[in-house]
Amino acid sequence: MEINSIITFLTCIILIFIFGKIFIWPIKSVLKLMFNSIFGGILIYIINLIGANFNFHIGLNFLTSLIVGFLGIPGAILLIILKIILRIKPPS
Repeated sequence: MEINSIITFLTCIILIFIFGKIFIWPIKSVLKLMFNSIFGGILIYIINLIGANFNFHIGLNFLTSLIVGFLGIPGAILLIILKIILRIKPPS
């Protein structure tokens, strides 16, 4: 094998690793956001189950699930406090 072939081969392998690293970082963050949003949706659902006894309801939609997904438990507490302060009632 010539030295040029070896250098070309090693350069291609290094470029594949670099491109792999570049594309794997956004995928990790998107997957983390997706799992956190699913957790947020489940947490809002549990809040709604418990809150049904007290006539308390938080809308389960993409925005509220993302808020709880980004912020976690403090995000759920934030939504509960906002709901109490604004006293938004669900449609009858």
